[in-house]
Amino acid sequence: MVNKRWGYWLFFVALFLAPFYLTEFRLSLLGKFLCFAIVAVGISLIWGYTGILSLGHGVYFGLGAYCMAMYLKLEASRGHLPDFMEWSGVRELPWFWKPFAHPVVAVIAAIVLPTLLAALLSYLTFKNRIKGVYFSLLSQAVVVVFVTLFIGKQEWTGGTNGLTNFSTVFGFSLSSPLTQIVLYWLTAAVLALIFVMTRRLTTGRLGKVLIAIRDAENRVRFLGFNPTVYKVFVYSLSAAFAGVAGALFVLQVGLISPEMMGIIPSIEMVLWAAVGGRHSLMGAIMGAIVMNTAKSFLSENYPDLWLLLLGALFVVVVLFVPKGLAGIYESLAAVRIKAKRGHEREARVDVS
Repeated sequence: MVNKRWGYWLFFVALFLAPFYLTEFRLSLLGKFLCFAIVAVGISLIWGYTGILSLGHGVYFGLGAYCMAMYLKLEASRGHLPDFMEWSGVRELPWFWKPFAHPVVAVIAAIVLPTLLAALLSYLTFKNRIKGVYFSLLSQAVVVVFVTLFIGKQEWTGGTNGLTNFSTVFGFSLSSPLTQIVLYWLTAAVLALIFVMTRRLTTGRLGKVLIAIRDAENRVRFLGFNPTVYKVFVYSLSAAFAGVAGALFVLQVGLISPEMMGIIPSIEMVLWAAVGGRHSLMGAIMGAIVMNTAKSFLSENYPDLWLLLLGALFVVVVLFVPKGLAGIYESLAAVRIKAKRGHEREARVDVS
């Protein structure tokens, strides 16, 4: 446990020191990957610990991103209508856009809206004991509905192009290297905070109940617990994480479109947790960083083959390392402990 804690400390210290040893471009990529890691923590919480496989977290990520992007777009428009609205023939700013002129509203909405949607969806499904593949398919249906809605309402959302062309955040230039470094540190700090909070939840009584629900939900119900309450809570919490990640993603990347909240990104989010080890929070973080780093490296060096290579990498991990990267670490730790105990046993035999 002590070694693990030291490992966590070293990992996050290395993240915070990244601006001193990475180029501006690589730092921007890492900041984006940390946003994905926040989503992966939520996926690990609901899938690895609770047994809920969601294939629709792209919706919550997108909602959080659009909330922040609406504020950025209004700030860039400087009191005028956003450009895409003028192109679509809109004459007046829609009423639901007006509150997003205030950054505090945008930040709160990026957390609250995904949480409320997830709470409503999960309550209606878990109350009726819909789970397993049926819930996964339902979560994908929600993705299709929202993507279609955001594309169709071009005059409100920018359509397939989404929202882009942001210039400032809180009055500071987004193109400034210093602003980008501060935003990176903010993202790393949020990831660290979410990791610590989630780890405390999963190592306590709540974590034991969640694992029990995953392994034997009916037995938990017979013991007097209400699994629906726990599942709704943990699913809504993971949606809040995705919303926060989406808001930070827009600040790092400078755009959001319906494509980024579609089915493929939602499935990729699950793959991050699977590769890293869905039963491990740190494994999910590492999975998101490793998979996206590999995606970036392969697409840069093998533009014609990178999709096949990335798919092959995933297949290899699933077949030969079913517990993900975290499983490799646990196996090595077990071997080391076994070897240490063997040496101690031999030393006792020699002494006697």
